[in-house]
Order: sequence, then C-alpha cells, then structure tokens
Amino acid sequence: MSGAGRFEASDGPEGEEGRGGGVGGEGSSRRGPEGHGASGARRGDGHPGGGSAGDGTGHTPPGAEAPGPDVPPRIPTPRASVEDNGLVLPDLAGLAPAPLDLPHDVLKSLLGAWALAACSAAETAAVEDHLGSCGGCADEARRLREAVGLLHQHESLDLDPGLRARVLESCLERRPPRIPVPEWAAPYDAETARLDALLQDFGDAEWHAPVRLRWFAADTARNRRTTVAGVIAHLLSVDGLIAVALGLEDPLAEVAGKAEQHAAGPAGRTEAYWRTSRFPPTRSVRGPWREQSHSLVRTTSFTGGHAGGLAVSYGDFDLPLHDAMLDRAFECWVHAEDIAEAVDYPYQPPAPRHMNRMIDLAARMLPSVLADRRRRGLAAPGRGRHLGLAGEPGRSLRLEIEGSGGGEWLIPLDSPAARGSADFEVAHVALDGSEFCQLAAGHVSPAEAAAGQAGDREAIRDVLFAVASLSRM
Repeated sequence: MSGAGRFEASDGPEGEEGRGGGVGGEGSSRRGPEGHGASGARRGDGHPGGGSAGDGTGHTPPGAEAPGPDVPPRIPTPRASVEDNGLVLPDLAGLAPAPLDLPHDVLKSLLGAWALAACSAAETAAVEDHLGSCGGCADEARRLREAVGLLHQHESLDLDPGLRARVLESCLERRPPRIPVPEWAAPYDAETARLDALLQDFGDAEWHAPVRLRWFAADTARNRRTTVAGVIAHLLSVDGLIAVALGLEDPLAEVAGKAEQHAAGPAGRTEAYWRTSRFPPTRSVRGPWREQSHSLVRTTSFTGGHAGGLAVSYGDFDLPLHDAMLDRAFECWVHAEDIAEAVDYPYQPPAPRHMNRMIDLAARMLPSVLADRRRRGLAAPGRGRHLGLAGEPGRSLRLEIEGSGGGEWLIPLDSPAARGSADFEVAHVALDGSEFCQLAAGHVSPAEAAAGQAGDREAIRDVLFAVASLSRM
C-alpha cells in the first residue's frame, strides 16, 4: 500500500541459490530427520570380517584348523537364509503372486481404484501393464490421477492465522490486560509474530534463498532481486520509520552514516542498509528485526492508543501512526508470502478482521492517489461539478471486495475533498479480497486483475491503476 506493497529486487544483496524445498534447515521441525546408516556390523574378536574363521558363525567346524596368526581370515560367503539368531528361513521367491490375465472391461473398471492406490499388488501390476498398450485407458488413468491430486491439497502445517487472535481475545476477556495493545496495532503484532514463526526453523540455505520483490511505479512493473535475509533487512529498515517517529533507536544508526539514516522513503532506507552493511544480510538480521517489532508494539501500547495521530514520515508523504502500523502489517504479510514462496511453503492470509482494516486503508488512500496521478498526467482529469468543495458528493466508483475481510467502499473520483455518494455512482468494480491485496502489493498488474466491471470504463481503469500504484519498493 502506498508503501505497503510487495517489494521486488533486481540489484539488492544477492544470496546464494537456496533450495526451493520445504521450510527447514538446521534443526528444522518441518523436515523429518535424515536417516543415518548403521554404525557397522557387529565385529568378532580381532577379526575385521566378524566372527572366527570357519563357517561365518563364529565357530570352527569340526576337522578344520583355525588359521595361524599370519593367515588372513577367510571371508565367509553370505547365506541369505541365516539371520543373526541362526534361524533358517524358507525361500519365498517362488511364492510371488502370479500375474493376472484380466479382460479389458475389468481392467478399465479398476482404473478408479488404481488412481486411489486401492488395488492389490497383482491388480496394480495388471493395470499398469495394460496402460502401456491401451491409449484410451492411459488417458483416462491420467485424468483420474490428476483428479485425485485435487482431493489432497498441500496444506500448511501452520495454525489458522485467526487462531492466535481468538485465543488472545478469549484470555483477555477473562483477565483484561493492564496495558492493552491498541486495535490499530493488533494486525502488525499478529503479522510479525506469524512471520517470525515461519523464520524460526530456517537453515542457511533458506536464509540465502533468492527472492524477487515486485511493485509498480509509473504504471510499469518493477522488480529487484534479494534474499530471504535481505527481505527481513528491508522490513527492519522501513519499520525504522515508525521507530524514529516514536523516539526509538533507528536501525540504520549502526550501519549507516547520518546521510543514509535520513534517506528519504522506504526505498532509500533499504538501499542504504544494504549498501552500508559490513556483510550481506544473514540469519543474524532476524534478532534486531523481531526486537524492533516488539518495541514498536510495546511503545504504542504504553501510549494508551493516544498516539495514533502522530505523523510518520515516508519521505514524500506522511501517514498517521495508526495507518502507518496497518501499512507495516500489510507489508509484513506480503513479504512473508514472498519468503514462503521462495522456500516453497504455503502461507495463509491474515485474519479477516485484520485484512478488512488493511483493505480499508487502501480504499481511504485511493482519492489522494488518484489526485496525484491526475497531476502527473497518469489519470483522466476530473469532471465533477463540485471539484473544489470539501464534503460535497461527487462522481463515485463502488469498490466491492468479496470474501473474508471484504466490504464496500464508495471512492470519490474527482477530488480527495469530495464525498463518495451512491447517487453519483458511475462505475462498479468487484474483486476478491486476496486479488485486491495482490493488486495493491504490485504482484498483479491492473490488466490481469480478475475484476467484475460495470459502468465508466475510464474511471475503472484509473482506479485499478491507482490501486497498483499503492505498491512500492
């Protein structure tokens, strides 16, 4: 969003190519422990081959002489039917099931069970042998196997993103907090906690996995290449804008000079951090980022929520603190998805009520963004009758966001001072909540957004491009 979009990188600190497997690495709890081979067979006394010379059982057969000290021990021939306990097992090789000779109709009827892996070994062998010679059944088997794949969606091992909020709410109902977290800071608190949980089991390969940050600028898709650690360094740098506004330590203080510390805007601060860091960001950046996020939540809580109107400078524009915290929550979620995608791990959207707040912030910013684009010649000029009158109704677009966290907003088209009005509605756009957020993050272009549209085509285009321009580096 006007800074809460996803960020993309093309020249940032480039890490090593990481593997795109599931989250894990050193001590990863999401990846099963790798098996280790046995430490070695049990050895006999003094003989490398185990046991004494003879039949391999550790005993010298009658009539056989034990080898002298200079004679190497004979390596016994393995006996497949002898186990460690000396039990002789029968040879079962001849008891393998005989192949089935089934007619075509029966084999075709088994395709569904085969796709579900519900056939016996003999039936599976018969079906698979048949598929090599029957093109019709092979096509049907492929379609059935693809359908079975849809029944087993790859699900996240993480908890429902709304669970944390529900548990906290239940606990706080029983025992209200002495210092509560303001409602407008709760989404940031939740999203930083979720991202930190994703990062906790990362190994070196995951921290250096490549990530491509994406956004829109001047109606053009931009991107920048970095690593997972570089993304966390980016969040640390931009969150520092709020830290500075609250009088906390600037994260750029230790790595950059005074000129870099005051670099205008999120992109300038990020570039300064990347450029002046002694080493490329690694897993060590997680601690300062998480500590700073705790400090921001703790400090806003101690203000009692009264500091929500404090101005936070983003360089070329300001946001009140309560909106800046929503902006940072949105960006944290967006970049958490970038990171999860880089390591091939599923990640869920925020809790519906938190997503609703993020969407509401974007909708409230659209009139000002439209006016700015109009001044730069990127949007059609206003055509309303009350362009200069604050609070007057004007031409409006109805923005309908579907799904959890959605709602409806009337967006004034001709002036930020105008009031959205159903009586002056000239267009209607409907978008899924996740699709709208992807558009606001710069991950989907306005032309690709799957939007239901009706009414003034020019107004619809201007609004969709304005949503995309909310994204930034």
